[in-house]
Amino acid sequence: MTKPDNPLRTFGAAATALVTALAVAACGSDADKNAAPAPAGPHSAHAGGSSAPPQPLRAGERFVDLRMAEAYTPVPPEGGGTDEYRCQMIDPALSKAAFLTGTQFTPENVAIAHHAIVYAVPPAGAAAVREQDEKTPGVGWQCFGGTGVKGAEVEEGEAAWVDTWAPGATETLLDHDAGFKLEPGGLLVLQIHYNLLATDGKPAGPDRSAVRLRLTDGTPKTRELETLSVDAPTDLPCSADESGPLCDRAASIADVTKRFGADVGEMADRQVEECGQSAPKPGDVQTCDHEVEAPMTLFAGFGHMHMLGRALKVELNPGTPKAAILLDVPQFDFDNQRLVRLPAPVDVGPGDTLRVTCTHDAGLRKQVPQLKKLPPRYVVWGDGTSDEMCIGIMTVAPR
Repeated sequence: MTKPDNPLRTFGAAATALVTALAVAACGSDADKNAAPAPAGPHSAHAGGSSAPPQPLRAGERFVDLRMAEAYTPVPPEGGGTDEYRCQMIDPALSKAAFLTGTQFTPENVAIAHHAIVYAVPPAGAAAVREQDEKTPGVGWQCFGGTGVKGAEVEEGEAAWVDTWAPGATETLLDHDAGFKLEPGGLLVLQIHYNLLATDGKPAGPDRSAVRLRLTDGTPKTRELETLSVDAPTDLPCSADESGPLCDRAASIADVTKRFGADVGEMADRQVEECGQSAPKPGDVQTCDHEVEAPMTLFAGFGHMHMLGRALKVELNPGTPKAAILLDVPQFDFDNQRLVRLPAPVDVGPGDTLRVTCTHDAGLRKQVPQLKKLPPRYVVWGDGTSDEMCIGIMTVAPR
């Protein structure tokens, strides 16, 4: 998932939000309400996987089915690597404002779909998106680090991150009257992260994925949702029995910069600073505290890491009488990244702290088929499947 240029950068290093407004991974069934963690065992090879069938419409809701305008065949980007982020413009053609209460992304070419993010661009930013689309040859445009659209109207905090699909994601519906607000004249930008490790970096055939929106007109009491992202640095050294030029942190950051650009390459050091650390802390476990800046209600969340992830936790006010665990994934499974509704909504505000903690395991590099063929590396934050992330993604509404 991307980090830079994300709309939810309200909390230091993370407030964006894997593209606020990830309801992550779609706004699920009651089975998702208290989803159990995946059983322990070796990580899967990741073969994508489509979302479950849609749940029935509720009173006042309607479906709008949208699809990429054209099929796209991903290719390795300049600078090397096996990951491409491609954005396409989609026009929902709304004649009036509506609230997005659920989203279901369906990848067509599941073998190479790593994740997808849906951004809602307000009417004021639509011209900049159309201009980006028109001036870029071929289908869509490359978009590491966000929508890939530069302009005053589509800056951080403007384009809203309204949905994220990752393997295992299903449509998770909230019980409350809430949704992401979409305006007439606005556009959607669909960002898909294609990973070509399974094809040794070679083109893997076309993809023309689709997304189904669940819309309602809403009422004066409908709460507007946003997506809040809390992240921590990733500083995972090579194992004791590994060696190579990329086992050096600086060399690894240079490699990430070469593949994804300066904004992504700067994230490793930027996160260390924003988490109040004087220097990187190499190790399996990384954590970061984020101070809540505004009153909000937390409804749901999920954790995002890549293939070296072992566990992830998001806590509220740790070490105090008001301490609570909001999200606990003790056995992370890359192919089971589902949005989980909290047992009950949680109100937070200034003075509260959200802490995210991630555990990674360099030893998994020898177990995951896609990573076995790659040289050892000191793993830092990066957009590639062979890089890592640590994000707790929460669905929230301002109070």
